[in-house]
Amino acid sequence: PVYPGMNGSAIENFSCVIYNIFLMNCTWQAGRDAPADTQYFLYWQKSGEDNQMECELYMKDENRRNMGCIFQNVSIGIEKAYFLVNGSSNDSLIQFYDEYIDLYKIEILTAPLNVTAHCTRDSTDCIITWHPPLTSHVEKAKCFQYEISIQNK
Repeated sequence: PVYPGMNGSAIENFSCVIYNIFLMNCTWQAGRDAPADTQYFLYWQKSGEDNQMECELYMKDENRRNMGCIFQNVSIGIEKAYFLVNGSSNDSLIQFYDEYIDLYKIEILTAPLNVTAHCTRDSTDCIITWHPPLTSHVEKAKCFQYEISIQNK
């Protein structure tokens, strides 16, 4: 599709991750041909919801340009979320960038909790136990897979 605005002015390398259960961090780079005074604004909404939310906590570069956002209290569902980054400049019309993202695919899981190891005196047998990581959307513990790396010291 051809979007209105100056070619090369839309953001590049848009990326989001969800971490610590409820925090989402999105980052991007300015369009390589965007005028120096271009400012960007991020909006997102979950599919099926009407309210589009603008970023409340922008991360800025040395030129005070918005280059990322931190969202708090994000809940993950199975639906896609729509992200839109538009821009403004006194010099020209800025192209917008948009993308649909499955939120569950961008979550960085916390580490398993309460990891313990009980080994016999000669260390030939060990029982290792843990609890599943905290997450806002996985309801069944059997959904997790684990890998254990044991190194003798």
